[in-house]
Amino acid sequence: MKIPLDYVCVRSGLLCNRCQSLIDSGEVADYEVEIIKILLELEDTQFKELKDCVYHKAYKVNGLLILLVTSGPEMTQQKWIKIARILQERLNMKVRVLEKTNSIKNSAVQLLSPARVLGVNTVWMPDGSVQYVIRVSKSEKRLLPAEAQLLESALTKIHSTPVRIRVE
Repeated sequence: MKIPLDYVCVRSGLLCNRCQSLIDSGEVADYEVEIIKILLELEDTQFKELKDCVYHKAYKVNGLLILLVTSGPEMTQQKWIKIARILQERLNMKVRVLEKTNSIKNSAVQLLSPARVLGVNTVWMPDGSVQYVIRVSKSEKRLLPAEAQLLESALTKIHSTPVRIRVE
């Protein structure tokens, strides 16, 4: 698996100057070292397909952990679900694995599943900024994997743009 830190640093727990500066600058969070370490263990033991994958970032929002990755050619959605379950057990928090994309709609579809996304509206604010509104059916609100506010803040962090979820 391609990771932002050095393999030796992650496995040993002792960080070199480069890796420590990535953590100090906030480019990589403290908790991500443990996540990367677990992913590397899984690559060595049961998921050899992880060698072609790329780890981009992990976001923690209350009790929800979101991993942004790019899958390799042999990696399937079912294998990511198994990996997410293993991470949930080891980290004691909900885990969602998202394929990295620039499309807010694609991220929302992955994050909000099994609830369906009706659409994504772009709202232009008077000050010139942009806000996105993700529409979800009222009947599928109960299918959301977490509270709407948590999912909003997660999508806002991932895309660095305000995102709202509207149930209609």
